[in-house]
Amino acid sequence: MKTVLFALTSLMTLGGFAQSEEEAIRKTLQKYIKGSSYSNMEMIQAAFYEEADLFLSKEGQEIWVLSPKEYAALFQNREQGVFNGREGKILAIDYANDIATAKAEILIPTRKLHFVDLFLLKKLSGEWKIISKAATVLQ
Repeated sequence: MKTVLFALTSLMTLGGFAQSEEEAIRKTLQKYIKGSSYSNMEMIQAAFYEEADLFLSKEGQEIWVLSPKEYAALFQNREQGVFNGREGKILAIDYANDIATAKAEILIPTRKLHFVDLFLLKKLSGEWKIISKAATVLQ
């Protein structure tokens, strides 16, 4: 009986740890999503490792590489704190120890744009950060 109770307690503890890690990853991704939806440059940058690379889609370029600071600057001429029509949804999260991958869908209905973002995250100094992002536009 003690063995069964120990096993159940262990599973519940691991499940709680797993849930809290996924929630922490989700929190980082939400910083990016909310920051870009409300033109909050500081929130966008807070989601990323400072030296991350963002591999984006841009008409006329095969690949467009930006730093988190350069990406956040794309929102500087928009009204801060006001919803800009950019809707984000986390589709998937997978992690092992201190690394994770995630997938999100970004819609901008007013511009008829549909993006898929793929993220690579790493837990650094106890906090999840996006260390790389790749995005594509769906037609």
